[in-house]
Amino acid sequence: MGEPPAAVLAEGAAGGTADRLLPLLTAVPDHPVPGVVFRDITPLLGDPGALREAVGALAGLLPAGTDLVAGVEARGFVLGAAVAVAAGAGFVPVRKSGRLPREVLVESYELEYGSAAVEVHADAVPAGSRVVVLDDVLATGGTASAACRLVERAGGEVAAVVVLAEIGGLGGRDALAGRRVEALLTL
Repeated sequence: MGEPPAAVLAEGAAGGTADRLLPLLTAVPDHPVPGVVFRDITPLLGDPGALREAVGALAGLLPAGTDLVAGVEARGFVLGAAVAVAAGAGFVPVRKSGRLPREVLVESYELEYGSAAVEVHADAVPAGSRVVVLDDVLATGGTASAACRLVERAGGEVAAVVVLAEIGGLGGRDALAGRRVEALLTL
């Protein structure tokens, strides 16, 4: 919803955050398939100061009254669990299909290079919970959109979609039209 974040940093975040974090997001050409540029956040995850800064800044983007953070597998798990702790919220894993042991809700979606599915436990989101869907990168919006549908099917209200970085020009915000979208960084 609304315009992409100004410059490369979400409004209200510390001025030097983008300068410190952007160099730690590595572009990997032709991964997982030719023509796709994968954004690797593992250098950021390996830097304790940068990780602490990113988690704090992401927690600051959560709307007031957030009950749960739904972290999308796999890098959204790492960030999402830490952000949930920082924000005083619970955490819900949004997993790739076939990895959760109990009754699940499943949503399929299209990627720029194929299709996939994500799932949550059917009882993971108490009715009426305010949930933030959190992932590392927003590209085409397929994964985030599927995660939002899961949260709503489980009985929750999607309060926002929050990402570490948004890749401009790939239509991610369009796929999430009508939803609050917050990105710490824009690539």
